Amino acid sequence: MSRDGLPIATYDFGEAEGLDERAPTVLAVHGFASSARANWLATGWVRELGRAGVRVIALDQRGHGASGRPHESEAYSMQALVDDVVDVLDTYMIDECAYVGYSLGARVGWHAALEIPERLTRLVLGGIPDGDPLTRFRVDEARAFVDHGTPVGDRLTQAYLTMAGGVAGNDLAALVALVGGMRGGLQPDPADPPQQPVLFATGSEDSIIEKSRALAAATPQGEFIEIPRRNHFNAPVAREFRQAGVEFVTRD
Repeated sequence: MSRDGLPIATYDFGEAEGLDERAPTVLAVHGFASSARANWLATGWVRELGRAGVRVIALDQRGHGASGRPHESEAYSMQALVDDVVDVLDTYMIDECAYVGYSLGARVGWHAALEIPERLTRLVLGGIPDGDPLTRFRVDEARAFVDHGTPVGDRLTQAYLTMAGGVAGNDLAALVALVGGMRGGLQPDPADPPQQPVLFATGSEDSIIEKSRALAAATPQGEFIEIPRRNHFNAPVAREFRQAGVEFVTRD
């Protein structure tokens, strides 16, 4: 349970690999409109981290998967998502671990690294730019579509709704509330980066790549890899990304 009373679904994928709480651990946090299973299990990340002897703990972020899905924007903020990460670590009694996040999960990881630097030893942050990537998302049009089926005129908003609606089990009202709650909130600031080792990774076909590269350059122990021939939506399945991420989190 989160500190504000929402159920947060968590997964200890290490059990399938015969790993226990003494194994090196990665906390894996998925992107917008995805889930722990879709982002990490179905893409091969859990399998390859397990083969490397790493226990994977993952969660469905609030509004996603099997976690609570409030429809009020007040339930969503960057601080609330970071608090959920801390609550999961506390529940599993994990003092320190590595962190792997993609897109929204990467943004949460950036802020979690600043808030609990002693607990997140190194991070892999995929598909993360500075600034707010959803400033052009028309929350009013999205809510009218969800509530009344009103056609959406804004192309970007329609693209996000189509993507989110194409994933079985997604709750569009909750996801629209999440966007509304997070807009104008905490954003990655190149002037205040994490001090831990951080691997940034972005697809070569992703429009945010230069902003992601800039965040890596601003991070004292930042590294950057370009994922060839991948965009924002298919980068998590790339073998190059998985291999680089596993090598980074297991590096001495």
